[in-house]
Amino acid sequence: MIKKKFMLSHEESAQFKDAVQGTKPLSQTTKVHRPARKVKKVSEERLIQEQVDASFYFSDEFQPLLNEEGAMRYVRSDVDHYELKKLRRGDYTPELFLDLHGLTQAQAKQELGALIAACRREHVHCACVMHGHGKHVLKKQTPLWLAQHPDVRAFHQAPKEFGGDAAILLLVEREE
Repeated sequence: MIKKKFMLSHEESAQFKDAVQGTKPLSQTTKVHRPARKVKKVSEERLIQEQVDASFYFSDEFQPLLNEEGAMRYVRSDVDHYELKKLRRGDYTPELFLDLHGLTQAQAKQELGALIAACRREHVHCACVMHGHGKHVLKKQTPLWLAQHPDVRAFHQAPKEFGGDAAILLLVEREE
């Protein structure tokens, strides 16, 4: 049985009724609050076009020269090599994550293109691509595709907290 902690006596209840006599209840009004910042509405056509444009950069025939020894890494020629060290140490925290598990190569290319376009559109500097281990198909192809894209500044095998050797952290050129 639940006991009520605070009970008004009959006299106190009568005093309250006298005090609020003549008041009318408040009417419920619904107010629509606008968001604090403007959110860009991107049309579905633009999103599809961004995916197609970004996946245009990915070729299966082109083999960029990547270092085969140690962790998978790449830095564009005009980017400071210190960025690789910061990626390796985990100084950058990814804001967007892409999981490629279970996707075909064509789907993975399209999703990578969409991720890079979203990073540029949303002004995201660092993202994480989780390719997994599996049969090593996406694990081998993902770095080759990323090295071809002109908006990818650098990438490095992710630190353990972001997936280790089953993921890649990448830095994307921000849109002006």
